[in-house]
Order: sequence, then structure tokens, then C-alpha cells
Amino acid sequence: MARTQRIFFWSVTAALGGFLFGFDTAVISGAEQSLQALWDLTTLEHGLTVSIALIGTVIGSMLGGIPAEQLGRKKTLFWIAILYLVSSLGSALVSNWHLFLIFRFLGGLGVGASSVAAPMYITEISPAKSRGRLVAMFQFNVVLGILIAYLSNFLLQDIGDNAWRWMLGVQALPSLLFLIAVQNIPESPRWLLLKKGLVDEAREVLQMIDPESFGQILLTLQLSAHPADGTPQQTPRLFSARYKTPIMLAVLFAVFNQVSGINAIIYYAPRIFEMTGLGKSSALLSSVGIGVINLTFTLISLNLIDRYGRRTLMIIGSFGLIITLGLVSRAFYLESFSGLSVPILLFIYIAFFAFSQGAVIWVFISEIFPNEVRASGQALGSFTHWFMAALITFLFPYFAEQAGGFATFLFFCVMMVLQLIFCWRVMPETKGTSLEQIEKTFVVH
Repeated sequence: MARTQRIFFWSVTAALGGFLFGFDTAVISGAEQSLQALWDLTTLEHGLTVSIALIGTVIGSMLGGIPAEQLGRKKTLFWIAILYLVSSLGSALVSNWHLFLIFRFLGGLGVGASSVAAPMYITEISPAKSRGRLVAMFQFNVVLGILIAYLSNFLLQDIGDNAWRWMLGVQALPSLLFLIAVQNIPESPRWLLLKKGLVDEAREVLQMIDPESFGQILLTLQLSAHPADGTPQQTPRLFSARYKTPIMLAVLFAVFNQVSGINAIIYYAPRIFEMTGLGKSSALLSSVGIGVINLTFTLISLNLIDRYGRRTLMIIGSFGLIITLGLVSRAFYLESFSGLSVPILLFIYIAFFAFSQGAVIWVFISEIFPNEVRASGQALGSFTHWFMAALITFLFPYFAEQAGGFATFLFFCVMMVLQLIFCWRVMPETKGTSLEQIEKTFVVH
């Protein structure tokens, strides 16, 4: 197998965690009404049934760096595959509501942990020149998983009273594929050397990744593990002045990702369309339409991220998000909902988001932390992302009802103005730069 094909296979395998992440997140949308009727759930119980996986995701993202650091990236991905498999089979076969919650929670843990381990693994096995495209495949697979879940739900909805079981259980197939494939990838060379001191094993993997400059990379890694001045290496702590720049960048990037309103718009698109006077029949069209546009523009971004850079895509995307959110806010202020103006604006909004924030976030956060704290740094960025996702998703219906569409979308618009300033004045460019060079730029020595 050629070198580029081998690295692509490893990256696609890790990115399968992203596919299952997207599928698991979206698949509940087709089953939630059947579950409410089956167990005669109250409103609060119904809300818990839908959101329990998101709770697991927040916890999984917060703790996902621990196994990635202690067990290694590969073993962590293996156990994530086990979580997905157990969750999908358990959720489909269970007949008790409380057990259902447990299995969905396990799936959420897998989603959260995969948002830490998968981008980090791909980052550490990718050559600098193609790292952006390879890591962005994780987000592409997330979006693909969401779209496939929508389509799967649509195709399975009329097969009988147990359609919901098939909707949830079909996830076992890609989970099993992930479980098998992940056993055929190597461990991260940076983890092998820096955490286990396995120089020969690390050299072997690095030589497969980059036969031209693997020696220099290995030397740099060895120097970072054993400085030439003989300074004793202490166990690094993420929250120290040394790492203040990557911490600031990761937290702000993750916060801006969610105060764009993306999850509010994806989860509540039918409600937003109804606020503009459209009927309920637009719900399926909106969800599938959003999924297709999301996938298309993520694919476009994936092919441009290493050519034009992360920062360029973010600046272009910020302008697009400001304009579309501003026009949606204006439509609510004037109560001007002629034709399909708001839905079309939201589709354009999704395109700009997928082109910028959607594709860049996991790439950028996985690049900016140095090797010794990448697992905990990735976990911090992922946790911030999921915490803000849960918060915005929870608060959106209340603010939409109390403040109305004008103020709600104006808030998102103003946040994107701040994001544009952040990208223009603060965000560095990382394209084509080795992880060790990025570390020298960001870390206080």
C-alpha cells in the first residue's frame, strides 16, 4: 500500500468515529415520538430521553483525554467503538425506559470521547502539508453521519411498530466496522515516544508517515522529551502560564462555534420556519436540505483548507454568517417573510458555517496544543464546545419566545462580528506547519 493511501486509510478509520458521532446524535430525531408513546413519558421524561446522550457527550468530552493519555490513542478509539456498538444494540433491544437511558448515555460518552481522540489521532499521524484536509475528514464524517441518520429514519419509518428499534439498531453495522478497522491502524508515534519512551516503535511509524523528514521529527520529539540542558521533566499541567495562548485560542474558538447559533438552527429549524408562517410540512425538507448543504460545503472546505489556510476560511465564513444572520434578524424585525426568504437565508448560513467553523474547529484545536498536553487540551476544547452546545440548545426556545426572532438572531449576528475580529486580529495561521513548529510559536518557554 502506498504511503499516501496508508495514511488516508488510518485517517478514514479514525474518522469513522466522527460518522458514528453524527449518526448517534441525529438518529434519535426519528424515534423520539414513538418512544414517548411507548413508555407514556411526561414532558420532562421525554426531554431527558432525547437529551441524555448529549449529557453523556459533555461528560465524555471532559474525560476523553484521560484514556487517550493513559491507554493511547488507538486503544481509546477501540473502546469508543465498543461503546457505540453496545449503545446501538442495547438501545434497540431494551424494553425498559431506565435501561434505554443508560444505553443512550453510553453512546453519548462515545460521541464525546471520539471528539477528543479521533481528531487528535489524525493530527498526530498526518504530514503537515495535508493535515488540515485529513483532520477535516472527521467533521465531514460527522455531517455525513447526520445525513445518513436522517435518510435511514425516513426509509425505516413505515416498517411497523418497532421501526424505532431498527432506526437505533442499524448503527451497530458501522460500529462493528469501526471496531474491526481500528485494530489495523498503528499507535500515534508521538504518544509512543513521549508517553512510553518507545523510540524504535515511534521511528517505524514516523518513517511510514514521512520517510523524508522522519529523522528530524524524531530528534525534535526526543529533545522535547529530554531537553539538552538536562532540566528534569515534570508532569505537565495544562492550566499553567506556559500554555495560556493555546488555552485562550481553543476556548474562544469553541465558544464562537456555538454562539453562531448553529445547533439552535439545526435542532429547531422547523420551529424557526413556523415562526415565519410556514407550515409543519417544511420540517422534513428543512432537515434533509440542511444535511445536504452541510455535507456539500464541508466537502468543499476539506479540499481548500490546506491550500488557503484555516484563518482565511474563517474570515470568509464570518462575513457570510454576519450577513445572513443580520438579514434573518431584519426579516423578523420587519415581519417580512415573503416566500422562502428566511429558509433560503438559513440554508446559505449553513453553507458558510460548514465552509468555515464546521470544518476548521477540530483541525485547529487539535493542532495548537503541544504534544505533552494535547490530550487534555483537546478535551478542554471539546468540552467547551459541547457545554456551549447544550447551553444554547437549552436556552434557544426560551429566548426565541421571550425576546423574539429579531433579538435572538441579532445576538448571534453580533457574536459573529466578534468572531471576525478574533480571526482577523488574534487567530494565527497553522497550515503547512509541523506540530513541533506550532508548539514553538504558541508555548511560553
